[in-house]
Amino acid sequence: MTDLQSPSPDHPHEYLTVRELADLLRLKERKVYDLAASGEVPCSRATGKLLFPAAEIRAWIEGAQRGGSATAPLVRPGVFLGSHDPLLDWAIRQSRCGLATYFDGSLDGLTRFAAGEGVASGLHVRDAEGGWNIAAAREAVSGQNAVLVGFAARRRGLVLREDGPSPHGLAGLAGLRLAPRQESSGTAGLLRDLAAEVGLDLGTVTLTPLERTEDEAVQSVRRGEADVTFGLESVARAYGLPFVPVIEERFDLLIDRKAYFDAPLQTLMAFCRSETFRARAGSLGGYDLSRLGEVVWNA
Repeated sequence: MTDLQSPSPDHPHEYLTVRELADLLRLKERKVYDLAASGEVPCSRATGKLLFPAAEIRAWIEGAQRGGSATAPLVRPGVFLGSHDPLLDWAIRQSRCGLATYFDGSLDGLTRFAAGEGVASGLHVRDAEGGWNIAAAREAVSGQNAVLVGFAARRRGLVLREDGPSPHGLAGLAGLRLAPRQESSGTAGLLRDLAAEVGLDLGTVTLTPLERTEDEAVQSVRRGEADVTFGLESVARAYGLPFVPVIEERFDLLIDRKAYFDAPLQTLMAFCRSETFRARAGSLGGYDLSRLGEVVWNA
């Protein structure tokens, strides 16, 4: 697995290496050399080694898609779907990449992405074996031209009122007021699974009105409308609230492979490799960016 290089606004990387193209197409590097030698894939030898022009590779992929299907390729609007992540939300705006957002949960994002309603979707869905996002992506879009790219590992746990009860883990939530997330969110399903693992009956927890984003759930705790929410460390820190870690989760980006090479996503991914972005992640806390940009799974 490797980091897909994207062009930055000042120093565009217009070419892919053999390894990057192999990862993108889910092929062995030897096969990429064969494709280049046969002339099936556009390439350049100007520098003494094989390089593949990103724009032409994008057109080649699109042409292959058209040739393999009786229907026209999906035309996706420039919308980022899926789970709300504060760092991703900030990066989309700060990078001025031009993408709109519709964040209503990981499962909602998967459904909408499969229907062609956006170019990318944020996911944090744990499978039965304890892995993250691959099983959910495979089930939803295995037949589509998509790739799952790493974004961050995030610490999730109990966000508490400063003057409220102080449970040390999920088992201590009985009798407390919990700010819940919508069923289409990865958080709701994860909370159910982890509660079952520690023997917590969620029927003993009082649910306050549903909150649709990470920030809104924590704000309800800060206002005193709830005692606790199952939220992110980064958001707890932003609002100055106590945090009890429970799990480290993977947050990945499901991206349309063709749209990956278009300007909006190229601009966003370039910004996410900048020092400005890393400094922001460090100040928020609760993020591990070691797998940012890594190809996790290819459809």
